[in-house]
Amino acid sequence: MQVFGPLYDRALRWASHPRAPTYLTVLSFFEAIIFPVMPEVMLAPMCVAQPKRGWWFATLSLAGSMVGAMIGYALGHFAFEAVKPLLATMGMLPSIEAGIATVQAKMAESPWAVFWFLVLGGFMPIPMKVFTWASGIVGVPLLPYFLSMLVGRAKRVFLLAAAIRFGGARAAEALRRWIEPLGWIATVLVAALVAWLVWRAKFA
Repeated sequence: MQVFGPLYDRALRWASHPRAPTYLTVLSFFEAIIFPVMPEVMLAPMCVAQPKRGWWFATLSLAGSMVGAMIGYALGHFAFEAVKPLLATMGMLPSIEAGIATVQAKMAESPWAVFWFLVLGGFMPIPMKVFTWASGIVGVPLLPYFLSMLVGRAKRVFLLAAAIRFGGARAAEALRRWIEPLGWIATVLVAALVAWLVWRAKFA
């Protein structure tokens, strides 16, 4: 069943829309708070369509993500109990609670242990909102939190832009060829990681 290939082709068409940079920024903002789709899904085809503007697109995505990261942190810190039923209805609660347990364990070591955990978490195929909400709920100090979000997200979007910018047509062709298996692999990894985090939170 072809799922990610057609989605990629559609995203490539969206990437040529005059308002695509605005859509990317808004998507990055909401992904850090509640939306399940990662901004790389739109960033990649935008960089393919206009590789010379890839750095600018990555900067817009990073800016949207950072504003969203601060909103997500505030919501986790001040509104978690109020929105728990909504999160449960959306199926987000187990992953967030597992993230809370993990961040709490790192906080017990030191705030900067959380920093490195969140930076490394930027390489994982996990929606950003899991980390933003969990950090706010646990009360991770703002400086290491902000820096970790900045480094973690920046390395993802700028590495993607660089790969397409310097890889040129070959990178674009390879991305289209492998988007289907990579999409399914990422989906399986996310499901396995969430299951492991839930198991760890309950039985570790």
